Amino acid sequence: MPTKSGFELLDHTADMGVRLFGPSLPELVQVAGEGLYAVIGELVPEGEARPARFDLAEESLPLLLRDYLADLLLLFEREHRMITQPSVELFEPGRLVVQGQSRPISRSKSTLEREVKAVTYHGLDLRPVAGGYEARFILDI
Repeated sequence: MPTKSGFELLDHTADMGVRLFGPSLPELVQVAGEGLYAVIGELVPEGEARPARFDLAEESLPLLLRDYLADLLLLFEREHRMITQPSVELFEPGRLVVQGQSRPISRSKSTLEREVKAVTYHGLDLRPVAGGYEARFILDI
């Protein structure tokens, strides 16, 4: 029964699974980013922050969460930046809106442990549980 937010990493053949839990949907989205970054390694943001906004449209909550994570991964791969201080404005079937700060990753202070190639659809799940919500996603590493 979730009384606080969090995540755990799950082994999965050539991939890495992440199980999320939280007392609310917005908190679930916040820890999803933390889980993604934890799979990549110990990331240390530094430098100038820029506002970042994600406004996603998709029919289901699991697909919205997957698309958000895919956008975070793309930002990391293309610009070597991560989102800090995410704030979920809306998370309902059909739409997810998140604002935060985009900050550069310190190359000297960060430890990159895994290359994440993609956020997959395999095993994607988000459901209510006693005391909150639980989600799972699989990353291709």
